[in-house]
Amino acid sequence: QVQLVEFGGGSVQPGGSLRLSCAASGFAFSDYTYDMSWYRQAPGKERELVAQITSILHTTTYADSVKGRCTISRDNAQNTVYLQMNSLKAEDTAVYYCNARGPHGAEYWGKGTLVTVSS
Repeated sequence: QVQLVEFGGGSVQPGGSLRLSCAASGFAFSDYTYDMSWYRQAPGKERELVAQITSILHTTTYADSVKGRCTISRDNAQNTVYLQMNSLKAEDTAVYYCNARGPHGAEYWGKGTLVTVSS
């Protein structure tokens, strides 16, 4: 019933841009005050936090590696979170996962979308 689905992954050249979307079904971000995050996992590496946005104040934080290049945003009415990625580097190549965390330990993950940055 509860599902997070990522869209927007693909192949892009270095310096290019992508916009990832995460659409939620089965619950509403606003109803459960979910904090939303984007994680990524590159081949041979552990999953790492890329960006997060809080449920109430929409405070955003970013990994140092993407500061100034990525912007996370959310639309609670549409149950959607976005990650705008600019000036992409080869190091950004990874599977990107959408994550939702709510009260009382509620947590959900998307299946991921692959972003490949190469020439």
